[in-house]
Formats: sequence, C-alpha cells, structure tokens
Amino acid sequence: MGATAGAVWGRAEQQDFRSRVRGTLLGAAVGDALGAPVDGLTLEGIREAHGVEGLVDLAFGHGRRGAVTHLTQLTLFTLDGLIRAQVRRDTGAWHPPTDLHRAYRRWAATQSDWGPDERRKDDGWLAREEWLYARRDPARSCLIGFGDDIMGTLDAPKSPAELGPEAAARSAPFGLLVGWEPQLVMQLAVECAAQTHGHPTAYLAAGAYAVIVHALARGESLDGAVQRALAILAARPGQQPVADALQHALGAVRQGMPTPGRVEELAGDGTAEGLLAVAVYCALVGEDIRHGLCLAVNQSGPSGVAGALTGGLLGALHGETALPPAWLAELEGRPTMLALADDFAMEMTQGPALHGPGGSAPGWLARYPRA
Repeated sequence: MGATAGAVWGRAEQQDFRSRVRGTLLGAAVGDALGAPVDGLTLEGIREAHGVEGLVDLAFGHGRRGAVTHLTQLTLFTLDGLIRAQVRRDTGAWHPPTDLHRAYRRWAATQSDWGPDERRKDDGWLAREEWLYARRDPARSCLIGFGDDIMGTLDAPKSPAELGPEAAARSAPFGLLVGWEPQLVMQLAVECAAQTHGHPTAYLAAGAYAVIVHALARGESLDGAVQRALAILAARPGQQPVADALQHALGAVRQGMPTPGRVEELAGDGTAEGLLAVAVYCALVGEDIRHGLCLAVNQSGPSGVAGALTGGLLGALHGETALPPAWLAELEGRPTMLALADDFAMEMTQGPALHGPGGSAPGWLARYPRA
C-alpha cells in the first residue's frame, strides 16, 4: 500500500478518486439498506408485501427506513483497517491482514458491548461511533471468525466449509487501493476473507469482487473489469466455480430483458459466487443505479448482500453523484461514511503529508492510532 507519488495525484484526479471512494461506500450501504428488509422473503413474499412491482423504495427495517446491517458495519471497519495499516507502516510493521483482523476485532466488540469503551485508547474514532453498536443480524461465520484473537489464514482458514457471500460483501474497500497491482489486491482480499470464510469459492469470490472494484475505480469499464478478474482468477486453485459464475453473468446479459427469474437463476443457492454473478449482471443491465439495485434485491436469495455487492460496483463505476439522492438522505450513518471515505481518500493521495519520518499530524494519529 505504498503511497502514490504526489505528481500523479493532480487536483482533478484526487476529486475523481474521492468521488469513487464515496460512491463505493455509499452505494454498498444503500444497496444493503434497500435489500435488508426483504432478506429471507421469497419473490412472491416480496410482491405480496410491496406490490406487484416488488420493492422499489427503501422499506422499514430495524425500526427505520435506510437502516444498514453488519455488512455495512464490516465494510466501514475494512476501510478503517486499511488506513491503520498505512499509518502503522511508518513503524516498520507491515502486514495488512493483521491490521484488518484487528479492525474486524474492533467490529466484533461492537456486537457484544453496550457502547464505546473510553478505556480502549487505541480504538481510534470509528469504534467510538455509538450507532455502530447496534446488532444487525451478524452472520454466524463473522461472529465465529472474529470471536477470538486467532486470525484465520489461507493455510488455516476459519470455517473452511463456509460458502456464504458475507466476506465478499465487506471487500469493496480493497479494490480502492488503486496504487496497487490487481494481483496484490486479490491476494489481500482473499487472505482477509479467509478470516471468516475458509472455502475457496467464498474467498476467491471476495478476491474477484475486489479486483472488479479496483478496475472500476481506475476508470475501466465493467465488462473489462470482469475480464481482468477472470484473468487473475485463472491461476488460482479452486477458482472454477467463481469463474463459471462470472461467465454465466456475462452470458445472461445477452439473453434479453432482465427479469427476477434470471436474477434468481444466477443467485443459485445464495452462495458467494452466485451473489457475485447477480451483482455483475445487475450492474451491467441496470438502466440506472436505482433500477440495478431494485433488480438485485427483488429475488428470493440474500437480498441485502445482493444489494450491497451491486451498489459497490455501481458506486465505483459512476461515483457518488449518480446515487439516488432520496435514498442517501435517509441512509443510516451517512455522516460517518462520508468522513471515513474522505479520510481514506486523503490517506491514499496525501499520506506523506499526514504522517511519516519527518513528522505526523497529531489529529490524524488520534483518529488512526499506530498501536
């Protein structure tokens, strides 16, 4: 995660990057908030509850419209962990998976504690955001994976039979490491996914998703981004189910008007590769972001994950200003997300001005402690 040379980051480039970071984070959160209230419902159940067109607007969930789930919570802590890894590099310590595991352990504390613990001086600012202490249907695999100090690795992953899509749904921030080579982006996403989802299909889906976001954040087309992910996947053992799912998504684009039935076929059993295929398909065929997200969530599988994955792709592709403003206005935690996204963009483009051998900004180290 080396700092990109300052000359590369002109003002226009910095503004474009910040818009894509904001778009990725807010898009994933909006998709999560849209789909979560209908998680577990069949398509028929969704239509019965929301009308013949299905869900076309934010619905009530967790006591309000626009509420997010643990998927968004973990995505925020992914960004936090990536910033902390960059800051800690000044000390000579450089192992991002460990920094991400520490960040995810801070999330795990929010799922058991009543609220922020001021005695934990090394938590940084994100873990002190009280709204994040709401327990929002955390996946059992995530609670198990981050339930102790033992970090899952590719050699000894946590939950080695886990095929769920939750690790992929927190992996968009890895794709925002635009100064990295895509192979390294995949490697980091895969290593961090294995901390909770140890089956190759699950962690390779997370890696592929991160690579697609990475290409989009660099300004490539979605089709080109998927081709890049397929090329990098090819060398990975166990990649065939993920590659097949991506190819299936691309093929479905040519099969006529999009329908919920086609989305359900792509989703399959609701495992990681199927939800990745849904996200790619809906992002490709959606007339706009609202249509793409509604297409993703109106199906019988995990609607929140489908919305989050699709929203992350569309946000990275189009930037924050393309997101539906009425949905953003009701999105839970938006001020926190904007602050974190802007901090991430600033760290990636101007990190040496914030910390380094020549001195560090005290306010920055208070937000993102090196410990």
